[in-house]
Amino acid sequence: MKENFIPVRFFTAAFAWSWLFWLPLVLVGLGIISLEGDALTLISVLISVIGAFGPAFGAYVSIRTIQGKGAFRAFLKPFFSLRFGWKTWAALFLVLGLSTAAAWIIPEFFGEHRAPMLLPGIFIFPVYWLAMVFLGGGQEEIGWRGYILPFLEKRFGRICGSLVLSVIWACWHIPLWFVPGASQGYMNFFGFLMLTTGYSFFFAWVLRASGNRPLSALIAHGTANAFIPVFPVVIMIPGAAQPRFWLWVSFTLVIGIVTTAAGEISRRRGTASGG
Repeated sequence: MKENFIPVRFFTAAFAWSWLFWLPLVLVGLGIISLEGDALTLISVLISVIGAFGPAFGAYVSIRTIQGKGAFRAFLKPFFSLRFGWKTWAALFLVLGLSTAAAWIIPEFFGEHRAPMLLPGIFIFPVYWLAMVFLGGGQEEIGWRGYILPFLEKRFGRICGSLVLSVIWACWHIPLWFVPGASQGYMNFFGFLMLTTGYSFFFAWVLRASGNRPLSALIAHGTANAFIPVFPVVIMIPGAAQPRFWLWVSFTLVIGIVTTAAGEISRRRGTASGG
C-alpha cells in the first residue's frame, strides 16, 4: 500500500450512508413531504442518530474491502481502552466546559438576556453526556479521528491533515441546514467551519495526549455536544442575532490553534533532544 494512500471509499460510504438517511428529513424541510408534530420529532431523532453513524460505516466498508473479513473487529479493539490519564479527562471537561460557558455568559454583560438551560435539570447531565458520546455525535469519531485522520496526516502532515478533515466534516453536515429543528439551520456556515476547524485541531490533540486511544476522541466530541444545552450558545429563533455562537466558534478555533501549536512545539523539542 502506498505511503500517501487515502481510501476514498471511506468518504463515499460515509457521505452516502448519512445523506441517504437524512434525505427524508431534508424533503420535509423543503416541503416535499408532509410530517409534523410528535411523529416528526420521533423520526427526526431516530434518523439523526442513525445518520451520524455514517463515518463509522465508512470505516467499516473501507477496512472490510481493503483488509478483509475480521479486520474491522481488530480495528475496534483500541476503542475499549479508557487508560488515557486524568490530565486528558481534565482537559476535556475544563476546556470544553469553560469555553462554552464563557460564550454563553459574556453577552449578558452587554445587555443580552440569559439563554436558559435546555435540559430539564443538571442532574440529568451524566445520562445525557453518555448519550452524546455514543449516539449524539461522538460515534462520528469512529470514522473521523479513529480511522481516516491518520491517512490524511500521512498525506498532508498533521496540521494540514486536520484542516482537510475539518472542511470535509463541515460539508458532511450540509443536509442538516435543511432539516426542520436542526441547530445548523440557525448557524452561519462559515462560523460552523470555524467550529469544525477548532474541534479538528483540539480532538486531534486530545487523541495524541491520550496515547492515540481513539475512545478519547469519542468522549471529546460527545462532551462538546453535551455542554451545548447546558450553556445554550445557539438561539434557535429565525433571524435572531447569534453573539454567543460567534464567541463560541471563535473560542473553539483559538483553542484548537493553541493546543496544536503547543503540541507541535513539544514534539519538535522532543525530536531535537532525542536527536
